This record gives sequence, structure tokens and C-alpha cells, in this order.
Amino acid sequence: MHSIRLIALDIDDTLLRTDLSISFRTRKAIKRCLAAGVKVVLASGRVYKSVSYYAKLLALQKSGSYLICSNGSLIHDAATGDIVCQTLLPPKPALAAFDLVDAEGFAVQIYEGDVAYVSRNNEFAVYEKKLTGMEQTVPDNFREMIAAGCHKLVIPGDPMLLRQLEVILRNFVGDEVTIFTSKPYYLEILPPATDKGSALAKVSELLGIEREAVLAAGDSMNDESMIRWAGLGIAMCNGDDRIKKAARLVTEMSNDEDGLARVIEQYVLTGSQ
Repeated sequence: MHSIRLIALDIDDTLLRTDLSISFRTRKAIKRCLAAGVKVVLASGRVYKSVSYYAKLLALQKSGSYLICSNGSLIHDAATGDIVCQTLLPPKPALAAFDLVDAEGFAVQIYEGDVAYVSRNNEFAVYEKKLTGMEQTVPDNFREMIAAGCHKLVIPGDPMLLRQLEVILRNFVGDEVTIFTSKPYYLEILPPATDKGSALAKVSELLGIEREAVLAAGDSMNDESMIRWAGLGIAMCNGDDRIKKAARLVTEMSNDEDGLARVIEQYVLTGSQ
């Protein structure tokens, strides 16, 4: 068995408790990993500003590692914030997807720096502002912004309606983009062959760490690719049932019960697999 040399952690509902805090036990476990030379990577659908906030809380900027943002379409140097790798949505399928989604009455969100641009005001934008602190604005030239290049489209909405919309989008542009639900109320469209798994593979290559020595933990469908790619893929017991089926192991405890800390202690800090 390979010893774990790199752990990739989803943020929401994995690293964070429901109140958006990181428990003392989890902080301690990650601190011990860093002291032992294990690399720690945050891999999130969130933008860099939001991911870097938690990276600083964990002192990851001093660890010589990377941050995977926007579900893998951006990789940043944890120390400098510089973009190491990025992928943009092809304009043609992105605009086609937007036109379809807009005609169906859904809002669409894109991200530039510290701002979330929304095609129309919606209740989910208010929720996301509470979650990330990002400012929300409705631009006059939303379609032009997509045409100029963006890392992803996010479609918020009722989970039941989004499932139907996902089927339509897959039939319409599924061969030209990557589509998945990051949370039940968020449907995301990313560049082709772009996800947390492909980004984690790139980070592992940059760090010179083999796949078998990587642990990845998450709870949602945007975590599936990295959970399947990693040598040891872990699903949170509070996560999506489809993720639990894809994972090698499922935590015994939830994100509110130090489930992640227990996994790190057992499979990384003790060297037991």
C-alpha cells in the first residue's frame, strides 16, 4: 500500500461544518499532515477569493501547494495566488447553453474576480452572497461577457427542475462541455474535459506525487471525478448517494461530527489503509 502524500479536500459539507466553520479537530489533523510533509489541496467550486480565505486559515499558503478553484477550471499557486492553469468555456456552446437556459426562465451566473454576475436577480444569488460574501450584479451585457470568455456557467434553481434541464442540456451541448450538479440547487457547465479530477491529476504531476498516494474527499457530484481518480477516494456520509457508490470508502461520521478529521487520522496520520 502507498502512504498518502497528498490530500485533496472539498470545502462545503466536507471540510466545513454546517455553520461554515472548520472544527478544532480537523484543523489539528491538517496541521499534523503539513508538519509531516503531506501536501494539502483545497478543491472547490468556489472562486479563488473564497477558497484562499480557508487556505489562509489552514496556513496552506506556506505549504508549497495549490488551490483548485471553480471546479477545476482554475488552479492557483497557494502561496502567490498566481494562476498556474486555466480553461475557458468555448464561446459557441456556452452561448447556446445560455440562450436555452434563459429561454426556459432560469438565471445564470458567471464569475470575474470578486464579483458574481447574474443574468437576472434570483433567490439563490442572495443565498450565495451569504455563503461566499461575493457581490452580485446584473450587467447589461451578460451575453457579451460569456462570449468574451468565462470559466463556467452556474444555473441555480429548484433541484427537480434542474434535473430536467440537465437532461435537455446534455442532449443539446453535452458533447462540447462538461455538465454536472455541484449541489442539488446548482447546475454547472464547464469547459470540456474539465473537472476536479483532471485538475487534481495536474496538481499531482506538478508536485511529483503518484496517483496511488493521493486521497480525495468530497460529498457532491462535482467531487466524483477526483474521488474516482485518487488512489483513495472518500465520500462523506452526509453526501450524495451517487458519490458514496463511487467512493472506495464512506466516512462513519458527517461533516458536523469530525468525519473528515477521523479519516485523516486513520488513513494519513497512522499510515493505515
